[in-house]
Amino acid sequence: MKLWAISDLHIGVMQNREALRDLSSFPEDWLILAGDVCESIDDLAQAFAWCVKKFARVIWVPGNHELWLVDAGDKSRTSQSKYIDLINLARSFGVLTPEDPWEFFPKTGHLIVPLTTMYDYSFRPDHISREEVISWAAEQDCVCSDEILIKTQTPAGVDRWSAQLCDQAEQRFQKELPEGVQTILINHFPLREDLVHIPRVPRFSPWCGTKRTNDWHIRYRASVVISGHLHVRRTDWRDGTRFEEVSLGYPRQWDPAKGLQYYLRDVSP
Repeated sequence: MKLWAISDLHIGVMQNREALRDLSSFPEDWLILAGDVCESIDDLAQAFAWCVKKFARVIWVPGNHELWLVDAGDKSRTSQSKYIDLINLARSFGVLTPEDPWEFFPKTGHLIVPLTTMYDYSFRPDHISREEVISWAAEQDCVCSDEILIKTQTPAGVDRWSAQLCDQAEQRFQKELPEGVQTILINHFPLREDLVHIPRVPRFSPWCGTKRTNDWHIRYRASVVISGHLHVRRTDWRDGTRFEEVSLGYPRQWDPAKGLQYYLRDVSP
């Protein structure tokens, strides 16, 4: 029994979509989808339908692409309301979400904790203020499409939403994390700024997480932390915790000849 993880499948791209469709079955194993499966709700439903047939258990956390308002019915609502719809969609397929009770991975006894956090532009140089950060990124054409395609409920924007999500997660940890139990934390965005390795687009970092989660792997006894978003597959270690970036990415960033199975990451503790 293995715990596999992958993110950034981007199945709106046909080559990626066909790779997921043709993936072999792993009937005894669990699968983590760490965000950016696609933008469309219909595409996400198809991805869930395929995955629940191939794996014994599927866990999903949203990425920023899932929260983009791109469908015809999205224009009059917010990314928060779309998030609720996505949670309900996942539950209809029996997929574990960040809004559900946490589950133990049977093989090791680690508590699987799916998270939803966003970003608050704090992954930026110290001399750049919050008010300056978007124009600073724009100097190198690094402004994220989220600035157009994510719409929040309050004028405070993603900053405030990120703070609310972190508040909610910390409250759950305080109430629901059993004493002494080790965890597997799953989030689309990296939990630490020093894990953001994107030398080709260094000024994209403000859209990559929040410093507030920097020590969550210590505070919440993580053996493994899974994330995506960066399209830079790698393994890092911090304070004895293994950090796995499990992105697939667009076809230019992986070798379709190897098939999707090659890019599944075994993240079992």
